[in-house]
Amino acid sequence: MNFTVSFSELMPLAPVMIVALTAIVVMLLVAIKRNHNLAATTAVVGLNLAVFYIIFVMVAGQFAPANVMNLFIVDPFTMLYQFVILVAALACCTLSHAYIDSYKDNREELYILMLTSVTGALMMVASSSYASFFISLELMSIPVYGLVAYTHQRSQSLEAGVKYLVLSATASAMLLMGMAYIYAYTGTLSFVAEPGKLFTTFSQPAIVLGLALIIFAVAFKLSLAPFHKWTPDVYAGAPAPIATFLATVAKVATVGLFIRYLLSSGVILSDSFVIILTIIAVLSILAGNLLAVRQVNLKRILAYSSIAHFGYLLVAIVSARNTDFLQVEGFATFEAVNVYVITYVLTTIGAFGAVTLMSSPYNNTDEAGSLAEYRGLFWRRPVLTATLTVMMLSLAGIPLTAGFIGKFLVIKTAVAGQSWFLVAMVILGSGIGLYYYLRVMVVMYMTPPEHPRMDAIDHWGQKVGGIMVLGATALVLFFGIYPDPIIAISKVAFFAISPELQQFILALVQSGFN
Repeated sequence: MNFTVSFSELMPLAPVMIVALTAIVVMLLVAIKRNHNLAATTAVVGLNLAVFYIIFVMVAGQFAPANVMNLFIVDPFTMLYQFVILVAALACCTLSHAYIDSYKDNREELYILMLTSVTGALMMVASSSYASFFISLELMSIPVYGLVAYTHQRSQSLEAGVKYLVLSATASAMLLMGMAYIYAYTGTLSFVAEPGKLFTTFSQPAIVLGLALIIFAVAFKLSLAPFHKWTPDVYAGAPAPIATFLATVAKVATVGLFIRYLLSSGVILSDSFVIILTIIAVLSILAGNLLAVRQVNLKRILAYSSIAHFGYLLVAIVSARNTDFLQVEGFATFEAVNVYVITYVLTTIGAFGAVTLMSSPYNNTDEAGSLAEYRGLFWRRPVLTATLTVMMLSLAGIPLTAGFIGKFLVIKTAVAGQSWFLVAMVILGSGIGLYYYLRVMVVMYMTPPEHPRMDAIDHWGQKVGGIMVLGATALVLFFGIYPDPIIAISKVAFFAISPELQQFILALVQSGFN
């Protein structure tokens, strides 16, 4: 079998190759001479090069979908999600530099692991085959095991790493088994076997079991209920910058891959499948918000909050299925989902960024996780308090913040799809969430203790990590007041679907499908 691929055919995957090459360069630099600043700078430069490449392609208007080896599809949807992943990775690198700088053990390997994981994440959102799906998912996940346990002197960090390793490996095994069942029936590893073949074969036990296993595995990766139990423990135990990485890069990559799978395979057209997603969305909204109410640890609050937020995201995906998402011939778009992902990432970077600036890798309990650490923070660090306040308001969906725009579009999509029950669940969840977000804000303005146990360093706003957090805050406010740019970008982030699948969808619509 002759299998040759030219360099020009691989060019659509240039961001992936740039980040992978950067990981190799950092590895070589570490082998020659250990220098924390050099390793961090090289990692940031490589990520920036990948960002600039995507910006260049998007500005040049080169939106024609490219099929790479029948394993990857690069279209505007792919480029948007790769861009968000790279921006989040840049934020995590800058936060890690300040956090790990005082670490006495090896620091440079952190950037190698992070770049390797980002490479897998970039491949995930372009995957169009079960083979690339699984390989890219594992390439993203395996380095995270080491990242979560990186500050291994902290017992919580080591415990979180082991928990994530065992549970994530279980989810991967479920995913692989689900793929095996579907492959046994379809005989192909491509998401698009025949238009609507998965949709029309729900009477086949192998297909039902295979899809169920894939759904459960993805639900674990997105920490959706009832597969969410690992999330608060891992977030609380992981180093603060790595918790940021888990909450942004890993989640965005999984969401992008899941959306591509749902649309490409036509599975989202199935009523049975949508009912399962609806149940998971409702459970996630209720479990995430209700469990967060009783928490006294900010990192655990943010962990449970992320469960609820991805429940809202599922609501947008389910509701968009009942609307006309076939915007133009050969393309589909999930505008509300794209906007929500962007606003969630910006807000999460800012919230976990503030936690990172307050934390130390040598605190063996909960870093700056406990709400007691933030009591009276306003009187010591007013600007940092204002930053965290903006992020809490955005997570709560208060107007004039980016979070409000994302949640508004989710509700708008649910209303357009006449999913009234889901609209009610989003409103109920937002009402519950308002309580614990406001509680965090109230604690920061209370009377401060005489001797605070943990605090941000002086002139934190002049450090790279501090500048990044302030920048995220500015963007959250800017997009909350003027959301047109992210809405316009989300509209042009078209998702390429095959003409055969589009004809199949249109035929269903004409026959009365809704």
